[in-house]
Amino acid sequence: MKLPMFPLQSVFFPGETVPLHIFEERYQELIKDCRSEAITFGIPVYIDKKIEFGTEVQLVEVVNTYEGGEMDVVCVARQVFKVVSFENEMGDKLYAGGEVEFLEANNDADENLRSDVLAKIEELYQLMAVELPTVPADKFNSYAFAHKMGLSFDQEYELLQLTNEIERLHFIRLHLESTIAILKQINTTKAVIEMNGHFKNFDPLDFEDFKVD
Repeated sequence: MKLPMFPLQSVFFPGETVPLHIFEERYQELIKDCRSEAITFGIPVYIDKKIEFGTEVQLVEVVNTYEGGEMDVVCVARQVFKVVSFENEMGDKLYAGGEVEFLEANNDADENLRSDVLAKIEELYQLMAVELPTVPADKFNSYAFAHKMGLSFDQEYELLQLTNEIERLHFIRLHLESTIAILKQINTTKAVIEMNGHFKNFDPLDFEDFKVD
Protein backbone atom coordinates (compact mmCIF):
# COMPACT_ATOMS: atom_id res chain seq x y z
CA MET A 1 0.00 0.00 0.00
CA LYS A 2 1.21 3.53 -0.75
CA LEU A 3 0.98 6.17 1.97
CA PRO A 4 1.91 9.85 2.25
CA MET A 5 4.77 10.14 4.72
CA PHE A 6 5.46 12.56 7.56
CA PRO A 7 8.75 11.30 9.12
CA LEU A 8 9.32 12.30 12.73
CA GLN A 9 11.78 11.40 15.48
CA SER A 10 8.85 10.13 17.54
CA VAL A 11 7.10 6.84 18.21
CA PHE A 12 3.31 6.64 18.14
CA PHE A 13 1.40 3.53 19.21
CA PRO A 14 -1.92 2.25 17.80
CA GLY A 15 -4.89 3.93 19.47
CA GLU A 16 -2.82 6.89 20.65
CA THR A 17 -3.98 10.47 20.13
CA VAL A 18 -1.41 12.35 18.04
CA PRO A 19 -1.38 16.19 18.31
CA LEU A 20 0.71 17.85 15.60
CA HIS A 21 1.67 21.42 14.79
CA ILE A 22 1.87 21.74 11.01
CA PHE A 23 4.02 24.58 9.70
CA GLU A 24 5.84 23.36 6.56
CA GLU A 25 4.06 24.00 3.26
CA ARG A 26 4.31 20.36 2.16
CA TYR A 27 2.57 19.13 5.28
CA GLN A 28 -0.05 21.84 5.05
CA GLU A 29 -0.80 20.35 1.63
CA LEU A 30 -0.91 16.88 3.20
CA ILE A 31 -3.47 17.91 5.80
CA LYS A 32 -5.60 19.62 3.16
CA ASP A 33 -5.57 16.38 1.13
CA CYS A 34 -6.49 14.39 4.24
CA ARG A 35 -9.49 16.65 4.75
CA SER A 36 -10.67 16.68 1.15
CA GLU A 37 -9.91 13.08 0.18
CA ALA A 38 -10.24 11.31 3.57
CA ILE A 39 -6.81 9.73 3.19
CA THR A 40 -4.53 8.53 5.97
CA PHE A 41 -0.78 9.08 6.20
CA GLY A 42 2.21 7.41 7.80
CA ILE A 43 4.58 8.67 10.46
CA PRO A 44 7.75 6.61 9.99
CA VAL A 45 10.15 6.79 12.92
CA TYR A 46 13.39 8.56 12.04
CA ILE A 47 16.07 6.79 14.04
CA ASP A 48 19.77 6.12 13.40
CA LYS A 49 19.50 8.25 10.24
CA LYS A 50 16.99 5.89 8.62
CA ILE A 51 13.31 4.98 8.54
CA GLU A 52 12.12 1.37 8.71
CA PHE A 53 8.94 1.23 10.81
CA GLY A 54 6.16 3.65 11.64
CA THR A 55 2.48 4.09 12.32
CA GLU A 56 -0.42 4.97 10.07
CA VAL A 57 -2.46 7.89 11.42
CA GLN A 58 -5.84 9.37 10.56
CA LEU A 59 -6.76 13.03 10.79
CA VAL A 60 -9.49 13.62 13.36
CA GLU A 61 -9.69 17.39 13.69
CA VAL A 62 -8.04 20.63 12.65
CA VAL A 63 -8.07 22.49 15.95
CA ASN A 64 -6.51 25.81 14.87
CA THR A 65 -5.58 27.44 11.57
CA TYR A 66 -3.22 30.40 11.67
CA GLU A 67 -2.84 33.36 9.34
CA GLY A 68 0.32 32.01 7.73
CA GLY A 69 -1.28 28.64 7.00
CA GLU A 70 0.10 26.82 10.03
CA MET A 71 -2.27 24.40 11.75
CA ASP A 72 -2.76 22.52 14.99
CA VAL A 73 -4.28 19.13 14.21
CA VAL A 74 -5.28 16.03 16.15
CA CYS A 75 -4.86 12.58 14.64
CA VAL A 76 -5.29 9.05 15.93
CA ALA A 77 -2.69 6.32 15.40
CA ARG A 78 -3.87 3.14 13.73
CA GLN A 79 -1.66 0.36 12.35
CA VAL A 80 2.08 -0.27 12.52
CA PHE A 81 3.86 -0.65 9.19
CA LYS A 82 7.24 -1.52 7.69
CA VAL A 83 8.59 0.89 5.10
CA VAL A 84 9.20 -0.82 1.75
CA SER A 85 10.14 2.25 -0.31
CA PHE A 86 10.42 6.00 0.20
CA GLU A 87 10.36 9.00 -2.12
CA ASN A 88 10.86 12.64 -1.14
CA GLU A 89 7.93 13.75 -3.28
CA MET A 90 4.87 11.57 -3.81
CA GLY A 91 3.96 12.03 -7.43
CA ASP A 92 3.12 15.68 -8.04
CA LYS A 93 2.74 16.38 -4.31
CA LEU A 94 5.13 18.37 -2.16
CA TYR A 95 5.03 15.81 0.63
CA ALA A 96 6.88 12.50 0.77
CA GLY A 97 5.37 9.06 0.33
CA GLY A 98 6.18 5.41 -0.04
CA GLU A 99 5.09 1.81 -0.11
CA VAL A 100 4.40 0.15 3.24
CA GLU A 101 3.49 -3.28 4.53
CA PHE A 102 1.24 -3.38 7.58
CA LEU A 103 2.36 -5.70 10.36
CA GLU A 104 -0.09 -8.36 11.45
CA ALA A 105 -1.14 -7.77 15.04
CA ASN A 106 -2.07 -10.38 17.63
CA ASN A 107 -3.64 -8.54 20.56
CA ASP A 108 -4.61 -11.58 22.65
CA ALA A 109 -2.99 -12.00 26.06
CA ASP A 110 -3.68 -13.90 29.24
CA GLU A 111 -5.68 -11.91 31.79
CA ASN A 112 -3.22 -12.84 34.54
CA LEU A 113 -0.33 -11.42 32.53
CA ARG A 114 -2.20 -8.17 31.94
CA SER A 115 -3.03 -7.88 35.63
CA ASP A 116 0.57 -8.63 36.63
CA VAL A 117 1.98 -5.92 34.35
CA LEU A 118 -0.65 -3.42 35.47
CA ALA A 119 0.21 -4.16 39.12
CA LYS A 120 3.87 -3.45 38.39
CA ILE A 121 2.96 -0.15 36.73
CA GLU A 122 0.99 0.75 39.86
CA GLU A 123 4.02 -0.15 42.00
CA LEU A 124 6.25 2.02 39.81
CA TYR A 125 3.93 4.99 40.16
CA GLN A 126 3.73 4.51 43.92
CA LEU A 127 7.51 4.54 44.19
CA MET A 128 7.60 7.76 42.17
CA ALA A 129 4.72 9.24 44.22
CA VAL A 130 2.78 9.90 41.01
CA GLU A 131 -0.96 9.41 40.68
CA LEU A 132 -1.93 6.63 38.30
CA PRO A 133 -5.09 7.01 36.19
CA THR A 134 -7.56 4.21 36.87
CA VAL A 135 -7.49 1.56 34.15
CA PRO A 136 -9.49 -1.67 34.61
CA ALA A 137 -7.44 -4.80 33.92
CA ASP A 138 -9.77 -5.86 31.10
CA LYS A 139 -9.24 -2.49 29.37
CA PHE A 140 -5.49 -2.43 29.88
CA ASN A 141 -3.12 -3.16 26.99
CA SER A 142 0.60 -2.86 26.33
CA TYR A 143 0.25 0.57 24.71
CA ALA A 144 -1.76 2.19 27.53
CA PHE A 145 1.25 3.58 29.44
CA ALA A 146 3.94 3.06 26.81
CA HIS A 147 5.09 6.69 27.00
CA LYS A 148 4.71 6.87 30.78
CA MET A 149 6.85 4.13 32.25
CA GLY A 150 10.35 5.36 31.58
CA LEU A 151 11.05 3.58 28.31
CA SER A 152 13.86 5.12 26.28
CA PHE A 153 13.26 6.18 22.68
CA ASP A 154 15.06 3.04 21.47
CA GLN A 155 12.93 0.86 23.76
CA GLU A 156 9.72 2.48 22.51
CA TYR A 157 10.83 1.80 18.95
CA GLU A 158 11.56 -1.83 19.83
CA LEU A 159 8.14 -2.16 21.44
CA LEU A 160 6.50 -0.73 18.30
CA GLN A 161 7.93 -3.57 16.22
CA LEU A 162 6.57 -6.36 18.44
CA THR A 163 3.42 -7.74 16.80
CA ASN A 164 2.29 -10.04 19.61
CA GLU A 165 0.61 -8.64 22.72
CA ILE A 166 2.14 -11.34 24.92
CA GLU A 167 5.62 -10.40 23.70
CA ARG A 168 4.90 -6.72 24.31
CA LEU A 169 3.68 -7.36 27.85
CA HIS A 170 6.73 -9.51 28.67
CA PHE A 171 8.97 -6.77 27.25
CA ILE A 172 7.26 -4.16 29.46
CA ARG A 173 7.32 -6.40 32.55
CA LEU A 174 11.06 -6.95 32.19
CA HIS A 175 11.61 -3.19 31.95
CA LEU A 176 9.37 -2.53 34.96
CA GLU A 177 11.09 -5.15 37.13
CA SER A 178 14.46 -3.56 36.38
CA THR A 179 13.23 0.00 36.92
CA ILE A 180 11.42 -0.85 40.16
CA ALA A 181 14.53 -2.58 41.55
CA ILE A 182 16.62 0.52 40.77
CA LEU A 183 14.07 2.87 42.34
CA LYS A 184 13.88 0.74 45.49
CA GLN A 185 17.67 0.86 45.79
CA ILE A 186 17.62 4.63 45.29
CA ASN A 187 14.95 5.04 47.96
CA THR A 188 16.94 2.85 50.37
CA THR A 189 20.09 4.89 49.70
CA LYS A 190 18.13 8.11 50.14
CA ALA A 191 16.79 6.91 53.51
CA VAL A 192 20.32 6.02 54.68
CA ILE A 193 21.62 9.42 53.60
CA GLU A 194 18.79 11.20 55.40
CA MET A 195 19.36 9.13 58.54
CA ASN A 196 23.08 9.90 58.51
CA GLY A 197 22.32 13.56 58.26
CA HIS A 198 20.53 13.70 61.60
CA PHE A 199 21.88 13.73 65.17
CA LYS A 200 21.54 10.34 66.76
CA ASN A 201 20.76 9.51 70.37
CA PHE A 202 23.21 6.70 71.12
CA ASP A 203 22.60 4.49 74.14
CA PRO A 204 25.59 4.61 76.49
CA LEU A 205 27.31 1.25 76.88
CA ASP A 206 28.03 -0.37 80.22
CA PHE A 207 31.81 -0.87 80.32
CA GLU A 208 31.82 -3.07 83.43
CA ASP A 209 31.66 -6.31 81.44
CA PHE A 210 34.26 -5.32 78.86
CA LYS A 211 37.55 -7.23 78.80
CA VAL A 212 40.67 -6.85 76.70
CA ASP A 213 42.64 -10.01 76.09
